[in-house]
Amino acid sequence: MDMDTLISKLNWFYTLELNQVDFYYAQSKAFKGRYSSIVLERCANIEQNHVDKIGEKIKDLGGKPTVLGDIISPIIGKVAGELISMTGLEDTLAIDIMIEQKAMKDYNDLIEKLHKDNYGDKELIKILQHNFVDEHLHTEWFRTKIIAMKQYEFTAKHFSASTEMHSETQMKESIHKDQYRTNPKRAKLVKPRPIKNVKW
Repeated sequence: MDMDTLISKLNWFYTLELNQVDFYYAQSKAFKGRYSSIVLERCANIEQNHVDKIGEKIKDLGGKPTVLGDIISPIIGKVAGELISMTGLEDTLAIDIMIEQKAMKDYNDLIEKLHKDNYGDKELIKILQHNFVDEHLHTEWFRTKIIAMKQYEFTAKHFSASTEMHSETQMKESIHKDQYRTNPKRAKLVKPRPIKNVKW
């Protein structure tokens, strides 16, 4: 892989990570007051660390960190900013999984390509590997949270008949506050695509 191609690929990741920073901060504000808000804020901080490290590496290679535009919207098929006010927490996390999976796939592809080409910059490869692991951890937390929400919903639905009326009402209100925003319609659970065997 020639240097121009490598810098171009790194600028793609640089832009994606910047988009994720903005996306997660906006989500954190949208769900303020919940534990999920803190998690999303932490995800944004981690993605910012990715931005900083990739940006520095681009400079080290003689390039200029360049924002290529909105990368997230083409991945999810919708304008990213509009989704924040339209979806509940479950839908939001499902969308986040889609974005993280795209990042993981592309990180893995680049790492494998660099190994195949016997690329000697071990520092860059380590940065890419660490970013991959972070995206993987984010994905697993999002997936686990969705599963927990669905289990809670199932329990509330099938056992509410045995509760007192006021308790049932409180439970439904709690579920509503925790899972919905302006749109009560939720997407199906996004199952993480299996990661092909990591060879690095």
